[in-house]
Amino acid sequence: MNIVVLAGIVITIATAIPVFLEMRKHPKGLHILFFAEMWERFSYYGMRGLLIFYLTQHFLFNDSLASAQYGAYTALVYLLPLLGGYLADRYLGNRKAIAFGALLLVAGHATMGIEGEPATQQLSYQGQQYELVAEGRGSMREVALEVDGELYQFSANGEGDFLVADLPASASIPSLLPQGEFEILEAERDRTFLNIFYFALALIIVGVGFLKANISSIVGQLYEENDPRRDGGFTLYYYGINLGSFWAAILCGLLGETVGWWAGFGLAGLGMALGFVVFVRGRALFFLPGKNLIDHVGNPPSREKLKAKALGPLNTEWLLYGVGLVTVVVVWFMVQAHTIRFTLPGMGEQDLLALFLLIGGLGFLGYMGVYMAKNCTKVEAQRLILALILIMVSVVFWALFEQAGSSMNLFAARNTDLSVGSASITASQVQSFNAGFILLFAPAFAALWAFLAKLQKNPNTPLKFGLALVQVGLGFMVLVWGVNFAGDDYRVPLIFLAGAYLLHTTGELCLSPVGLSAITKLSPAAVVSTMMAGWFLSSSFAQYVAGIIATFTATDTVAGQVLDPEAALNGYAAVFGSIGMFAIALGVIFGLLSFWLKGLGHGRAEDQISAKAEAAGPDQDARDLL
Repeated sequence: MNIVVLAGIVITIATAIPVFLEMRKHPKGLHILFFAEMWERFSYYGMRGLLIFYLTQHFLFNDSLASAQYGAYTALVYLLPLLGGYLADRYLGNRKAIAFGALLLVAGHATMGIEGEPATQQLSYQGQQYELVAEGRGSMREVALEVDGELYQFSANGEGDFLVADLPASASIPSLLPQGEFEILEAERDRTFLNIFYFALALIIVGVGFLKANISSIVGQLYEENDPRRDGGFTLYYYGINLGSFWAAILCGLLGETVGWWAGFGLAGLGMALGFVVFVRGRALFFLPGKNLIDHVGNPPSREKLKAKALGPLNTEWLLYGVGLVTVVVVWFMVQAHTIRFTLPGMGEQDLLALFLLIGGLGFLGYMGVYMAKNCTKVEAQRLILALILIMVSVVFWALFEQAGSSMNLFAARNTDLSVGSASITASQVQSFNAGFILLFAPAFAALWAFLAKLQKNPNTPLKFGLALVQVGLGFMVLVWGVNFAGDDYRVPLIFLAGAYLLHTTGELCLSPVGLSAITKLSPAAVVSTMMAGWFLSSSFAQYVAGIIATFTATDTVAGQVLDPEAALNGYAAVFGSIGMFAIALGVIFGLLSFWLKGLGHGRAEDQISAKAEAAGPDQDARDLL
């Protein structure tokens, strides 16, 4: 049995028992959302862990283009919840939006399984072309140069010369090709299958847009406004998210790299189908009869308006589903927008996606500004201002944290020793480290916040955000430290990558579940889904920035294989060191400001439990908790 699978079973058994015991203290509907989101994240992270390798190895995108494409995809994944959240708030309600999004996700992951023939690339020397032949996937992939019908390994030296190993003197080319005398030709790709790939991404993007913000909003609806269980409930829900992510990285990564891309993507789609059934049935054991445990939350604001005729025979509900399908076509174009350039005054040349993000961000801020001016009291407005500040700070955290799927994933494959004793793991399975640490530590953090709240020592929400930035920065500094221990093959021991993911995870637990909870507490009920969509919009900006950061780690590759591992390692160390120091400095500054910022929350950025509130229990009147 694969060592990661075995470890996964042990970790799951060890952590699931206390989690489910703790969940007994929470609303029963949390179990449904827990399992539905678990399977949705299984589908998303199963595909995400393989995507950068699929781009660089199947379609043979260079590092810069692959990172930009990855950033465009993930940015749009977090941009579309603005649309899904708005339509849910105004028309569909959360549950209908989630169900529609889940169906699109199932279709998208199924389409990802249509991979077609891999791209090919050739080396040109003195008018002759020589095929670059690849075998395997992920970290197990090997590329050789075919010369006179035989395959030979190759590399490059510091001067950029191309070196062919063990080439006989009688070969048709020399073993050293000086820089400038050879050319790596543009990869040849089947445009039909490339378009199918982009269409699959579009289905997934729109599906997440309808699902992601809305399912998090329903979690908040399960609790009274100031229920002290809320932060703990979001952390337990976060455990479910990462249980899906954990097993996605293990199983989809294993199948994708050892069996075929189609197998990894197909398993991800199966997970989403299970999540859809769990959610629609409203039962964790969906095959058994029983009451739907979430039918009292997430309902449309007006069933009559939703059923009213809107366009010909279509009522409003079906018209909105049609809008969703049209959006898939629009997103199919947008996901390729990184290839279309334009100039912004004062910002130089940008891609079209930057314009969409700018419009989305200004539209969101403008909408919330008008809402605060027209509908909010002074206290409500200040709470929303604090929520917007937290959203903006989270951009920095996620831009660095999300290097995991791009530059850190490639670092794992190229410059990390993936051996574990006599066994080894695949590069994409390293993605399970983050989720695995969350499984181990999420219950502990939930208990920690509750314990500190009882002692009146719970850190305020902005301070937790500052701690998160410091920890993500320290994680990158661990990787920089690990470079000193690289072997002759320029591979860093796996323990340093694991340490980086550990620090990123503890930082995530200080920010993400706390941030989700804070948005629902600081936002008026009428705009909670829109604000949650704004929270995910911050991730969209972050993903775009993450793609830009990842391009700075780009190194020269031939048919997806690194030519100079030493140069690649030094490039990663330089970038990781710079962003690590920046995050630490910003985290310290924001932590110091937190003692002023918490006042904007008027009690909702400080989750302390008074003796009176503790005695009254979680169901007492919300006023007594303040």
